[in-house]
Amino acid sequence: MHVIGEVSLLVRHNLLRQTNTLDGIEVVMAHPQALAQCQGWLTQHLPNAERRAVSSNAEGARLAATNPAWAGLASERAASQFGLHIVAHAIQDEAYNRTRFAVITLPQTLATPPASAKDTTSLVVSVPNRPGAVHDLLVPLKNNGVSMTRFESRPAKSGQWEYYFYIDLQGHISQPHVAAALQELQGLCAFYKVLGSYPTSD
Repeated sequence: MHVIGEVSLLVRHNLLRQTNTLDGIEVVMAHPQALAQCQGWLTQHLPNAERRAVSSNAEGARLAATNPAWAGLASERAASQFGLHIVAHAIQDEAYNRTRFAVITLPQTLATPPASAKDTTSLVVSVPNRPGAVHDLLVPLKNNGVSMTRFESRPAKSGQWEYYFYIDLQGHISQPHVAAALQELQGLCAFYKVLGSYPTSD
């Protein structure tokens, strides 16, 4: 699989329940990310309600439809689907909260898109656990004039205090300066995989 595109969508979390009031809400259910994105509002308006993480916002809405003391954080579509009232609209703490989705496919289905005016190259790497290893990852980027737009770490499943680094770079893998930086970077990594090179969403 590889990434061939991305879509950035405005996300609005609504508080849904069986009755059209905030009174008597004991539990608010949603995906952990949605709960985190609404924590300010929940602390202010429902400080005593339990926040219960579930597998998805749709599941939170489905469960809210089964108990009058429960509420869910979900979309207007979920409210309609499960016959719930929207008690409070757009309660996320960031008004312009967006979620980024990757478009993935098999390489034999669709090849890497050609370079456009504005591209992103995503990769995942790990480095040997030694002093300065993460710093050394940045040197090939600087030397080749490649900007990094995202850098996140996730623990490896080895349990040995090892990490994978998810990196987004500005530019397309076919551009000489990006290709040179990646070739140099690969030599520093214990694990290296390009996830895709694709047009950046607006």
